[in-house]
Amino acid sequence: MVSCGESSSEEKTAEKEEHHSEENENHIELTNAQLKNTNIEIGKAEMRSLGSEISVNGIIDVPPQGNISINIPYGGFLKYTEMLPGTKVKKGQLLAVIENPMFVDIQQEYLEALAKGEYLKTDFERQEILYKEEVSSAKVYQQAKSAYNTNSAQINAMEAKLRLIGINLKRLKAGNVSAAVNIYSPVTGQVREVFSNIGKFVGPEDIIMDVTDAKDLHVELTVYENDITKLKTGQKIRFSLSNKPEIWREAEIFLIGSGVRDDRSITVHGHLLKEYDDLWPGMFVNARIETGTSDSYTLPEDAVVRFNAKNYIFMSKGTKMEDGVEKHNFEMIEVKTGSSEAGIIQITTLGEELDFKQDAIVIKDANTLLATAKNSESEGGHAH
Repeated sequence: MVSCGESSSEEKTAEKEEHHSEENENHIELTNAQLKNTNIEIGKAEMRSLGSEISVNGIIDVPPQGNISINIPYGGFLKYTEMLPGTKVKKGQLLAVIENPMFVDIQQEYLEALAKGEYLKTDFERQEILYKEEVSSAKVYQQAKSAYNTNSAQINAMEAKLRLIGINLKRLKAGNVSAAVNIYSPVTGQVREVFSNIGKFVGPEDIIMDVTDAKDLHVELTVYENDITKLKTGQKIRFSLSNKPEIWREAEIFLIGSGVRDDRSITVHGHLLKEYDDLWPGMFVNARIETGTSDSYTLPEDAVVRFNAKNYIFMSKGTKMEDGVEKHNFEMIEVKTGSSEAGIIQITTLGEELDFKQDAIVIKDANTLLATAKNSESEGGHAH
């Protein structure tokens, strides 16, 4: 009986110590001096309206009309270019110079047709007057008219060819004939690929380079069946690149796919709200689509710490005097987090130990308290 009594007494003592340890492991005490060496700030949770979001993945894409292939009708030899993949270009900027002796022949024919046209026009007008005065026959008048109209048609056709090649008609009429033509960028954007080099012959069907229109870049996201009904055009998208996860950019849904694919997903296209210099087609992105808003209690993200796959905040429990030293008390409490936006995160309590309307909470530098608490535990004591 004595032996059993002693055993029972030891068990009660061990249970009491274990309970005391569990009760105090999430309590931290800091002196005034310790608190002064931190950046801890005390505040309260605020009721805010934050968007409900779904997380998705996707890529930076460009529609067919935004990816422009540069070529030259009739072909020619690449005489000059300084373009490299990634080079930023503005609309109207020189991309390349192409040289072809055929260009000289077309310009010569055009100038000759212009010169001949002056004579044919004068002859037609003279024959028209003579015909009306019944001095000349109708046959001669019709021949002059036909020759003039044929020449005018030839001039118009050659002008269309010259414009297609890129010949400046005003300079050509002034007598400036050239075997080389300049190719200018039709858009502001970036050179995506270059497929030729100096001295190489480029055929009419060959692509010299591809230029991507910066204004046509957009995000193409994959959304699965469970979230499809939450989508609508105009919703806000926040996305980040895999190599710059801390930088969030903005877009807006402008097109939602109409068919569900075999993997139970659809494609959602987002228009960029501004131009970004570091975006390339094919880049992988992580994105969040804002599907609605809700009112809930929020804290700065610095107020929430993560430990053992759980989220915690620290509640201020006031101060007390101990051996003539004032100590500030904090309690570590588990919470559930929701969506975040601009450094603010939604929080929900898991129990009844928190009253967000009243309780004082550490809103800055909570990680210092976490480090203090867990370092103290590893030393076998309680945080002081």
